Amino acid sequence: LPFFLFSATGGQLADKYEKSQLIRLVKNAEILIMALGGIGLAMKSVELLVVVLFLMGTQSAFFGPVKYGILPQLLDKERLVGGNALVETATYLAILGGTILGGVIVNLELAGQPVGAWAVAAGVVLVALLGRFVSSYIPTCPATNPGLELQLDPVRPTVEILRITRAKRPVWLSILGITWFWGFGASFLTLFPDYTQKILGGDEHIATLFLATFSVGIGMGSMLCEKLSRHRLELGLVPLGSIGLSFFTLVLFLIGTPWETDPDALISITTFMMRPWGIAILLSLLGIAASGGLYIVPLYTMIQQRSDDADRSRVIAGNNIVNSAFMVAANLALLALLSNGVSIPQVFLILAICNALVAVYVYTIVPEFLLRMGAWLLSNLIYRVELRGIEHLPKETACLMAGNHVSFVDWLVVGGAVQRPIRFVMYAGFAKGVIGWFAKQAKVIPIAGRRENPEVLQAAMDQISEELRGDWVVGIFPEGQLTKTGELNAFRGGLEHIVERDPVPVVPFAINGLWGSMFSRKEPALM
Repeated sequence: LPFFLFSATGGQLADKYEKSQLIRLVKNAEILIMALGGIGLAMKSVELLVVVLFLMGTQSAFFGPVKYGILPQLLDKERLVGGNALVETATYLAILGGTILGGVIVNLELAGQPVGAWAVAAGVVLVALLGRFVSSYIPTCPATNPGLELQLDPVRPTVEILRITRAKRPVWLSILGITWFWGFGASFLTLFPDYTQKILGGDEHIATLFLATFSVGIGMGSMLCEKLSRHRLELGLVPLGSIGLSFFTLVLFLIGTPWETDPDALISITTFMMRPWGIAILLSLLGIAASGGLYIVPLYTMIQQRSDDADRSRVIAGNNIVNSAFMVAANLALLALLSNGVSIPQVFLILAICNALVAVYVYTIVPEFLLRMGAWLLSNLIYRVELRGIEHLPKETACLMAGNHVSFVDWLVVGGAVQRPIRFVMYAGFAKGVIGWFAKQAKVIPIAGRRENPEVLQAAMDQISEELRGDWVVGIFPEGQLTKTGELNAFRGGLEHIVERDPVPVVPFAINGLWGSMFSRKEPALM
């Protein structure tokens, strides 16, 4: 409920005011809320703790937009993926640590008297104080939209925020992708207790083990994403993550009920690990969580990079609103399935199928994800491209990349290896059929010779100019054809005309090692 009521206000404040001070104010409020929570725990007052829970949700609604909104101001693009990976890793490890530590402390006794509630009360206040202390070191970040007019009622700004989030289609689809994952993950967290006891016949410690595995897996996937993406936004990892989510969830369905259970004799972690399918179940949960990390970190980064500076925090607030709504809907749907006799393994099958359908839908609408996955796989797994001299490529401004043409997949290999998106120039005769569809999605610029088709040539030159003036990188192969010998052919004259019209830096590049591959013309069949 607090996310529905206060996320819009939190997003407005984060865009209008300086963010580090807002974080400190939120952390001050956290100390008071945790003190109230400590009183509720010590008094064992359920009513007071429900109020505290609402206040904690309110604090989160204000903290979320500023937490993710401040990262692009503190980090450059090369570090933003790593920053998001650390945030996701730390978040889930904190959830894990708090859950386990709270469960241990609450049972403490002193001189035979239970003191656990008081110990937990002191612990939450201590954590709040520590958070406030750390927040003092956050650098000052100027307001991104100081002229924004605040609307404090929950309805109008919420409607406005949802309009802003839908204004840019890639951002909106990224939000939907993150929302699906939160519903997907919430379903697993909801199922853990019943799955542990009713399907596996395990005690509560196995459920804690599953939570720990899930949290560690998210962290592993998030940090792996940062490493595999080479410190940049790599959308090609999103489809890999979604494939992993469906695959490992399907494995859990196929395992089903692995052994007979006895409700009067629940098995321990040791017994579970010694059972034939125990390790497989644990690895499947780890795979689901790690796939989730690969899946959501690029999507969060995409939202941050492609949102306007003045609206970024409100877009993140809109993401929180949509996430919350879908998590409620997902739990209601899960309750309906279980109430109608659907078994937990069957729920796993439904989740795996639904995840696959969502992925197909998103990647059909935005083929950029699949295109980037193909380019990433080609550059990193098939050819294992090694980059040298990448520091010579401008990080933000326009430039023209010119290189040798060795194979039919040069543009995919280079595009998958270089940090910045590249608008490659391709012979119009190749841009047909399936290749033409992929080329269009990659925003390839079709070109032809002056004698062959002067209209296509002129349109290409105009588009190249437009891309360069928009600070994009344009890639060309000045030879105008694939090499048939492995040696460099003579350059044609297009390069000079482009630079004469738009005097941008020309960055030469060389492709070594692709000659002789199946996509080159060394083999007679491809001559």
